[in-house]
Amino acid sequence: MGMKESVAAAMGASVVSTRPLEGGCIGEVYHATLDDGQEVVVKWHAGPGGTLDTEGQMLRYLDEHAGLPVPVVFHTEPGLLIMSFEPGSSTFSTAAQQHAAVALAALHAVAAPKYGFKRATLIGGLHQPNDWSKKWVPFFREQRLLYMAEEAAQAGRLPASTRARIDQLAEKLPDLIGEPDKPALLHGDVWTTNVLAQGGKVTAFLDPAIYYGHPEIELAFITLFNTFGDAFFTRYQEIRAIAPGFFEERRDLYNLYPLLVHVRLFGGGYVHSVEQTLSRFGC
Repeated sequence: MGMKESVAAAMGASVVSTRPLEGGCIGEVYHATLDDGQEVVVKWHAGPGGTLDTEGQMLRYLDEHAGLPVPVVFHTEPGLLIMSFEPGSSTFSTAAQQHAAVALAALHAVAAPKYGFKRATLIGGLHQPNDWSKKWVPFFREQRLLYMAEEAAQAGRLPASTRARIDQLAEKLPDLIGEPDKPALLHGDVWTTNVLAQGGKVTAFLDPAIYYGHPEIELAFITLFNTFGDAFFTRYQEIRAIAPGFFEERRDLYNLYPLLVHVRLFGGGYVHSVEQTLSRFGC
């Protein structure tokens, strides 16, 4: 079946019209209007190898375990994900940033006994391992930093010399980052196009890459592409303290992971950004 036929079979209503939407690392994305008047977002992956069921499961997990504003998942399978259409744009007022801070602070209050997740997830369409770990530093070192560095190297986008420097930094991590009080549930990919806001509130967090980890890696990612600014961090710190040294040092260390994701996907200038951080920490 094609996309429209598959949506009709899943929803019990025919597709009247569609228009493409931006995004779609792991599938084509459409706004669809059904003949019952309902508006939905459809992600479609034709052929084998679809992973849209993983995205659907992550969204449902965030809704059920944290109450984070996310689209309602109506149907999910490897090649098809149907969600509620949520209004909004990726322009954030002061009030919207403050609301995002409250929502993410509540998310980070959801704890687990170990770091990781019950299954591998996805980030930017890439495999993200989540084997359970009792300690944060080994988890970040092995399943984030070294894993993505190796993926980028194997793809021919990370020079061998830079890969060796990452190994050097990995040995220093116990002295550079600490263990949090407890593992916290993370969205995992909070950047501008993955958040929608309207009327001073966040209407939806999109495209998660969830696992239980250190909230600082989430906060670091927010600073990497300037998703939110001072209004967000001021409100967040009123709810959850951010330990000294985060903005000065640890955020750059944690941002090596999303930078390596971008190296794996795009190469180019992101390699230089990685090398700058490595130089800063003597590697």
